[in-house]
Amino acid sequence: MPAMHMLLLACLAWGTGARTAQLRKANDRSGRCQYTFSVASPSESSCPEQGQAMSAIQDLQRDSSTQRADLQSTIARLSSLENLLNQLTLGQAAGPQGSQEGLQGELGTLRKERDQLETQTRELEVAYSNLLRDKSALEEEKRRLAQENEDLARRLESSSQEVASLRRGRCPQTRATPREVQPDSREASQWNLDTLAFQELKSELTKVPASQILESPSGPPRSDDDGCGELVWVGEPVTLRTAETITGKYGVWMRDPRPAFPYTRETTWRIDTVGTDIHQVFEYSLISQFVQGYPSKVHVLPRALESTGAVVYGGSLYFQGAESRTVIRYELNTEAVKAEKDLPGAGYHGQFPYSWGGYTDIDLAVDETGLWVIYSTEEAKGAIVLSKLNPESLELEQTWETNIRKQSVANAFVICGTLYTVSSYSSAEATVNFAYDTGAGVSKTLTIPFKNRYKYSSMIDYNPLEKKLFAWDNFNMVTYDIKLSRM
Repeated sequence: MPAMHMLLLACLAWGTGARTAQLRKANDRSGRCQYTFSVASPSESSCPEQGQAMSAIQDLQRDSSTQRADLQSTIARLSSLENLLNQLTLGQAAGPQGSQEGLQGELGTLRKERDQLETQTRELEVAYSNLLRDKSALEEEKRRLAQENEDLARRLESSSQEVASLRRGRCPQTRATPREVQPDSREASQWNLDTLAFQELKSELTKVPASQILESPSGPPRSDDDGCGELVWVGEPVTLRTAETITGKYGVWMRDPRPAFPYTRETTWRIDTVGTDIHQVFEYSLISQFVQGYPSKVHVLPRALESTGAVVYGGSLYFQGAESRTVIRYELNTEAVKAEKDLPGAGYHGQFPYSWGGYTDIDLAVDETGLWVIYSTEEAKGAIVLSKLNPESLELEQTWETNIRKQSVANAFVICGTLYTVSSYSSAEATVNFAYDTGAGVSKTLTIPFKNRYKYSSMIDYNPLEKKLFAWDNFNMVTYDIKLSRM
């Protein structure tokens, strides 16, 4: 071993804890130079036996194996970490675009959900506001009616007391002698108590018909009789009521030309038809309630209604079921469906509407002769078909096919068995432009002026009891006076 190596080993031995080392140089038996050094053990007082040395060597070998296994495990973990790092690096390099698109999609979905929630919140706020307003109005009407009842009760009590006083003889009674009043005379004694009581109570209950209040003071007089005739004139529209919300953009309102108990000729019904799930029918017992917007009852139909073609006749509401060619009779007093009938081949839900749209494929009408339905079919190629209906069973009694294209006119109504159409729903200066006489089976053109004051007439119906046209014009419920010529 070179001398330098020997010196290095001696230094290492010294660094490991030995404090004394001896280096000797001598020739061996063959004459070669031999270096030897001795280092004292820092911990062993004497050299171990041969068996102990072998045990130490085996311990060193086991420690070496354990360290080698730990090293291999560490190397494996490092390899695993390197693979993960490579995958992450490759994923970041290849996938930023896909990740960004995924985040944008989730953000769009969240925004849509937020917008839907905001819209629902606004709708609920509007509905709640409307309910509060209606509640306040109803409470005010309730207080007013209660006050009126109290006043009436006090007046009736006062009248009863006065009558009782008279009956007790506080006022002198005079009786007519045969010389003063002839037996067949119509003159009544001024002290006839029964007559006084009757007259007083009668004066308390006297009513002025509301139809006289709403009667237009202008315009030409009506026909001399209450019979039928041809339409020759339509007056200016008279506005009775304006809808408050967007659901009243278009709709239908009506009175029964043949009222049945408990309804009267004043009872009015109204349906707002904006939307897709129409079930509510507002009922007003008095015209004043209708004008002020205070319904006395709200009917909830068992089946959704479609379009503005409903009518009330003989105590029943007749309407078209939503998305169907079915005509339904709903009895208002019992709140029950009494009849249903499909119109054979009738178009519905936008197949043959009037020119303004609104799913007005099936339009019911009433005149002096009864109940009618205006519609069209594929067989008629879009021309107006007019059928007379049995009001009880809804069976078709008779049908006429006209030569008037339904989608070319804005609306239609029936007077005295004659179908009339209106040229435009939006023109301020429209006309009643066609008439089809079911008696003669012929049609003719007309040019009777018809004013759409608010420029969106979605419903026009004739009321044979009042001899007026009822219309719904862009949120406004209006009437038109008419004149019929003699037959």
